[in-house]
Amino acid sequence: MGTENASSSSCFPSSSIVPGWRYEYHVFLSFRGSDTRKKFTSHLYVALKRNGITTFRDDESLERGEFISPELMRAIEESRFAVVVFSKNYASSSWCLTELAKIVECMDKKKLTVLPVFYDVDPSDVRKLRGTFAEAFAKHLKDNNENVQTWKDVVTKVAGISGWDLRDESESSVIEKIIQRISLELDHKFSFVFKHLVGMDSRVKEMLDLCTCEGLDCAHFVGICGMGGIGKTTLAREIYDRIYSGFEACSFLENVREDTESKGLVSLQKILLSKIFIGTEINIHDLYEGINVIGTRLHNKKVLIVLDDVNEEEQLEALAGNGGWFGPGSIIIVTSRDRHLLRRHGVKHIYEAKELNKDEALKLFSWKAFKKPYPEQNYADLSMEFVRYANGLPLALKVLGSSLFGRTLDAWRGARDKLAANPNTGILKILQISLVGLEDAQRELFLDIACFFKGGHISYVRDTLESLGHYPDYDIYVLMDKSLITIESNGTLWMHDLLQEMGQDNVRCESPKEPGKRSRLWCYKDVLHVLKNNTGTEFVEGIVLKMLTDKNEPLSAEVFSKMKNLRFLKNCCEEPLQGFNRGHVQLPKGLSYISNELRIIDWHGYPLISMPTNFQPIKLVELRMHCSGIKKLWKGILILNELKLIDLSVSQKLIEIPDLSGALNLEKLILKCCTRLCKIHASVGDLKKLIHLDLNGCKNLSSLPNAICSLMSLKTLNLSDCSRLVKLPKNLGNLEGLEELDVSGTAIRELFSSSNLLKKLKKLSIGGCDFLLSKKLLNFPLLQRSPDPMGMLMRTLSSLSSLTDLNLSYCNLQTVPDAIGCCLSCLNHLNLRGNKFDCLPKNIIRLSNLETLFLSDCKDLRLLPELPSNIKYFEAEGCTSLETLPFTPEDVFSPHLFLINCVKLIENQSFGDMFSTILARYIQVSLSLSLS
Repeated sequence: MGTENASSSSCFPSSSIVPGWRYEYHVFLSFRGSDTRKKFTSHLYVALKRNGITTFRDDESLERGEFISPELMRAIEESRFAVVVFSKNYASSSWCLTELAKIVECMDKKKLTVLPVFYDVDPSDVRKLRGTFAEAFAKHLKDNNENVQTWKDVVTKVAGISGWDLRDESESSVIEKIIQRISLELDHKFSFVFKHLVGMDSRVKEMLDLCTCEGLDCAHFVGICGMGGIGKTTLAREIYDRIYSGFEACSFLENVREDTESKGLVSLQKILLSKIFIGTEINIHDLYEGINVIGTRLHNKKVLIVLDDVNEEEQLEALAGNGGWFGPGSIIIVTSRDRHLLRRHGVKHIYEAKELNKDEALKLFSWKAFKKPYPEQNYADLSMEFVRYANGLPLALKVLGSSLFGRTLDAWRGARDKLAANPNTGILKILQISLVGLEDAQRELFLDIACFFKGGHISYVRDTLESLGHYPDYDIYVLMDKSLITIESNGTLWMHDLLQEMGQDNVRCESPKEPGKRSRLWCYKDVLHVLKNNTGTEFVEGIVLKMLTDKNEPLSAEVFSKMKNLRFLKNCCEEPLQGFNRGHVQLPKGLSYISNELRIIDWHGYPLISMPTNFQPIKLVELRMHCSGIKKLWKGILILNELKLIDLSVSQKLIEIPDLSGALNLEKLILKCCTRLCKIHASVGDLKKLIHLDLNGCKNLSSLPNAICSLMSLKTLNLSDCSRLVKLPKNLGNLEGLEELDVSGTAIRELFSSSNLLKKLKKLSIGGCDFLLSKKLLNFPLLQRSPDPMGMLMRTLSSLSSLTDLNLSYCNLQTVPDAIGCCLSCLNHLNLRGNKFDCLPKNIIRLSNLETLFLSDCKDLRLLPELPSNIKYFEAEGCTSLETLPFTPEDVFSPHLFLINCVKLIENQSFGDMFSTILARYIQVSLSLSLS
C-alpha cells in the first residue's frame, strides 16, 4: 500500500526517522569534553553500550584542525539519534558548534532525532544565549568567525526541544529515561507491510480527534470497528507509529483473538507487561493475578496500548479493564469486528473503518499491479473494473493487484471474465482470483498452510512442508510475493483470516455435503463424522485430529482403509476442556490399514506397544509419536529410505530402539525422557547422515554402543540427565564434526581420550557432573597420572578454541581455571552456577564476546573482578557471601542484572550510602517481582 506522509497532531510527536535509512550508529554523543567527559557523558556512554546501543563518542585524542573531519561528519549522518549535552563551556568550542550545525542539518532532513540534555546550565539561558553562552558567542564575534549566526540559530533550535535538565533529576534517572526513549524507538521496527499506504491522512486525523476529544486528564478508550480486511489493523498500526514516542511506554498486541485460543489470556497479559516494562520478567500465575498486576503497575503511567482483533469481552477485561488501570493521557485502541462488544465494554468513541474511495482504491491497486500510483495506459479500463469488484476493500485490492502484476492483457481479461462468470460480491469470491496463475504445487502448498500450518514457526513448518513433497524454499516466497502469506518478524508463518477462510472454503467446495470426499480434514466435526461413519475416500490426503470428546471414541482401524492417498496424519492430544476427558482415537489394530503414501505421522499418545508387522510406509519422512505406548518400535528391519526423523519423546514404555539399518537417511533421532530405554541398537552406527541424537532424560540408559563413534556427520549429542550413564565410548573424541555435547547430570567419570573433538565444539555442558570435584579430578582421562590435575584441566580447556557456550554448573569447582579467560575467546555464554570458588580469575575480562554470565548459588563467592563490558545478562542470585560488585550505581538499574538475596552487598558500606540505598531498593523490587 502507498502513503503520503501526514503531519501528526501537535499533541503527539511523531517519529522523525525515514524508514529504510541506513544507520551505522544508533547514537552520536555531542558534548564538551572538559566539562562532562569523566562525569555524566562517561556514565551515559557505558550504559548505552551495556544495553546494546551502538554509540559514537568523539575522542579528544583525535587530531583536530580548523575544520571538523569528514569521518566525524559521516558519523553524524549515519546515526539515528544525537544526544547533545549542553554544558557551561559547550558554546566556547567551535568544534562542538560545527558538530551541532551538522546535527541540525540531519535533523531537518528527518534522518536523525535530537535529544538535548542540560548539564549544570539553565535551559532558558541556553535557548536565549545568556550567561556563558553569551560570553562564548561574543568571543567568536571578536574572532570574526563567519559562522556565528548559524551557530546561534542551531543552539537556540536544539535548546527548544524537550529534553532533560540535570538540575532537577539525578544522573541515573536521566540515563535510564534516555535509554528507555532510545530503546523504544530502536525496538519499534518499521514494517514494509505498510509501505504504500493510501488514504491515511484523513483517517488518522479522525482517529486522533477521537483520542483527544475529552482532553488529556484521563485515560481514553477508542475503538476501530469494521469488517474483516477493511484495514482496522493497518489504521491502528499507523496511529501507533505516529504517536508512540509521546508516551512513557507502549504495547501493540496483534491477533488477540487467535492468540487467546492458542496461548491463553495469561500469556497475553505477560506479553503486554513485558513490552511496557522492557527487560523485566513479570511472573503471573493466573488470570486474576494478571488483572491485579496490570491495574496496579500501570495506573500512574501514560501508556499507549493497541489490542488488535478482539472478539470476546473477557479479553478486554483481562488486558484493559477500565480507564482507572492507566495513567492520565493514556490511550487504549481496540480493533474488533464486533461493534456491540466495544459498546458493552464502555468504549464511547468508536471509529467505523471505511472502504477506500475510488481514487484511493485505484492508487492502492496500481501500487500492487504496476509498482506505481497509477495504471499503465492500456490497463486503465481493466484496472477500474477490478477496483469496482473490490468495492474499496483494501485487502482485496492488495491481493488482486499482486496476482495481476507483470501479466499480459489477455491474462487480465481472463481474470476479469472469471470474476464475471461468478458474480459474487462476497470477500471470498473476490480473494479467490488471487490463486489464478499459481502452479498446481503452489496452490496445494497454499491450501496446506491454510488448513494445517498457519501460525507455525517457519523453521519447523518449512521442514514439514518439504517432507510432504513441497518445495518451500521457492514456493513460499512465491506465495509471499502474491500477498497470500507473510512471515512475521518472529518467524511465524501467517496469512490473513480471510485468505485462510478462502483456502478452507476451496477445500469444502470439493465436496460440500460429504467431508470424506475432501482432500483435507481439519475441523473436529468433519473428522469425527468421517471416522465414525467410515466415509473416507481416496481423495483424503491430510487429516488433523484434535480429539476433545466426552468419552474416548472406539474406532476401527478400517476407517483408514479407503484413504489410499493419505500423506499427512496428525493426532493431537489437546488439553481437556472443563467437563471433558482427554480423548484420543482408539484403534485396536493400530495402523494396519493406513496408506503407504504416508509421509508424516504425528501421533501424540499412540496407544499400541509397537507398529504393525504389515505396516510398510515406504515414503515416510517424519515419524513423531510423543507420549506413546511403544515398547519397541518394530521388529526386524523396515526399509524406510525416505525417513529423516524419528521422535519418540516421553514414550516412557520404550525399552529399546529397533534395528535402523533400513533407514540409512535418518538425520534426527530424538528419544527425550524415554525413562525405561536401556539399549541403543548398534545399527545406529550405520546412520551416516545422522546429525542430531537426543537422549536427554533417558535415566535407565547405562551405556552407548561404540558404533556411535563412526557417526562423522553428528553435530549434536545430548546425553543430559542420563543419570546411569557412567562412561562414554572410548573414541567419541574422533567425532570431529561434533558441535554440541551435553553430558550434564550424568554419572560419567571421564570424557574423551582424544582432543580432536574439542577443537570444533561450540557448546559443551557438563553441569552437575562431580568428576571435577578435586578428590575425583584424577579420574578425568586427560588428567590421569598428572601431578598437576588443575593444570591439565586448563590445558584441556585451552583446546576449546571454537567454544561459544560452556556450562560447568554444580560441578563442585573450588577454583575457576585461568584457561577460561586465556583461551576461550569465542565464548558468549558461561554458566558457573552452584560451585564453591570464592573469586573469578582477573583475566575473565579478556572474554570480549561474553554476553551472559551465571553465578547464582555460588555461596562462597566473595569478590568479582572487572567484567567484560559487553555483558548483557548477569545473574548472581543467592551469592550470600558476595561483598563487592564491579558495577557503577547506574548499572544496578539494568534490567539484565539479577542480585536477589545478596545480603552482604547491602551490609557492605564501601560503595557509599547512595549505592547501598539504590542496591537495596533494586533487590527489594526484584524480590517482590519474583514472589509475584
